[in-house]
Amino acid sequence: MKDEDVAPFFATLRAANPMPATELEFSTVFELLAAVLLSAQATDVGVNKATRRLFPVANTPEAILALGRDGLESYIKTIGLYRMKAKHLMETCRMLVERHGGEVPRSREELQALPGVGRKTANVVLNVAFGEETMAVDTHIFRVGNRTGLAPGRNPLEVEQVLLRRIPREFMVDAHHWLILHGRYVCVARTPKCWQCAVVQYCDYQPKTPTPPG
Repeated sequence: MKDEDVAPFFATLRAANPMPATELEFSTVFELLAAVLLSAQATDVGVNKATRRLFPVANTPEAILALGRDGLESYIKTIGLYRMKAKHLMETCRMLVERHGGEVPRSREELQALPGVGRKTANVVLNVAFGEETMAVDTHIFRVGNRTGLAPGRNPLEVEQVLLRRIPREFMVDAHHWLILHGRYVCVARTPKCWQCAVVQYCDYQPKTPTPPG
């Protein structure tokens, strides 16, 4: 993607969706952290189904700890890798209570020190909860960055670094939402829906798919 096309690319996505948001459901910073931790290798839809049951019962670190691991697992067992995620979430809650007074920290270093919280999860929390200009590269953003030529990279960190350099400041806070949604619904993995893509003119992908298959 040419440098001069980056701003129009994001301006077009913004015009179509001026106030993008995560599709994970949450009402507090801790709920967001828990939902993102649970969402690894799972769909937002699947996580939301579980947290709609969990959060009315336990939506603080203290309440999760009071459930116990078996109790927590009973609420999230529909999510893939739920046993490992329950272990990580319990350990994270314990650290939040012991080290942070039950509050979610605002620094990347402290977030990434929490069990099960990697760079992507930390970036989501920093961006969505605290409005920081971070880029959480998941499979959708990795694919869109490479396929469009916006941010070629061999791994998520490389793609993240290119995006942070190339995206104009005015778009940065919302950029990862636009890219995730674009990858989830339009620039999909198997056959990108170029025939309904609003930013197709800026994209390097060839050959374009002009009509729905079949």
